[in-house]
Amino acid sequence: MPELPEVEALAGFLTTHAVGHAIKRVDVGAFHVLKTFDPPSTALHGASITAVVRHGKFLDIETSGPHLIVHLARAGWLRWRAELPPAPLRPGKSPIALRVHLDDGSGFDVTEAGTQKRLAAYVVRQPSDVEGIGRLGPDPLDPTFDVDALDALLRGRRMQIKGLLRDQSVIAGIGNAYSDEILHVARMSPFKIADTMTADDVATLYAAMQTTLSDAVKRAADLDAGELKAEKKANLRVHGRTGQPCPVCGDTVREVSFADSSLQYCPTCQTGGKPLADRRLSRLLK
Repeated sequence: MPELPEVEALAGFLTTHAVGHAIKRVDVGAFHVLKTFDPPSTALHGASITAVVRHGKFLDIETSGPHLIVHLARAGWLRWRAELPPAPLRPGKSPIALRVHLDDGSGFDVTEAGTQKRLAAYVVRQPSDVEGIGRLGPDPLDPTFDVDALDALLRGRRMQIKGLLRDQSVIAGIGNAYSDEILHVARMSPFKIADTMTADDVATLYAAMQTTLSDAVKRAADLDAGELKAEKKANLRVHGRTGQPCPVCGDTVREVSFADSSLQYCPTCQTGGKPLADRRLSRLLK
């Protein structure tokens, strides 16, 4: 799933390649992807792209008309093409959910792999018209988001810190991969309860969040859109690396599985050497 660093990089890429161009037309290749009807997608035709920004994990393409906002969800991606084929898309015939043609023949496809169709696109007059944007928590890389702001978010929340970091209404932009990475850097159990954290714990978590996300944003900043996935995977420390050695201590990276996701962690670095119970496996063994 594209998270804050990748969406930030995509916004930067489109700022360089698309801002200043007019949208010739928008082809909808999967009707389920378009979540709005007023304004229609045709309202984008002829509009000039004026800016591309990020709200959490939402990509906001601002135009002289409405905004085109995309949430790539778990299996979505954006593919830039210097020259798009002129023929309209045939709905349902490819992974391409949306195609945006620009005035110079270039443009981009928004694609989605797999069978779980969660990709979402919105044509709106202002970003707050998208419900998911309206309920976003603070951005962790906003200059005003400091350690005191994080502390205020944690107090009174009887949530495991892993889940809290992924909750977009609490903190915007962090998903499954970077929450694993932040907790590994912080040497903190993913099951630690937010409200039990000391001032030192909060300071450690805040520092880990800032360095992990800032470093990922810097690494991705100058890459083409097609290189971002490989860059992310190559630099993950524990996420997606079950069974491999921890890059810090050499212990084996472990996994806890859930119904539709999993987390990875290092027992030595994060849980005092004690493996966490894999609840899905435990049920199967009963």
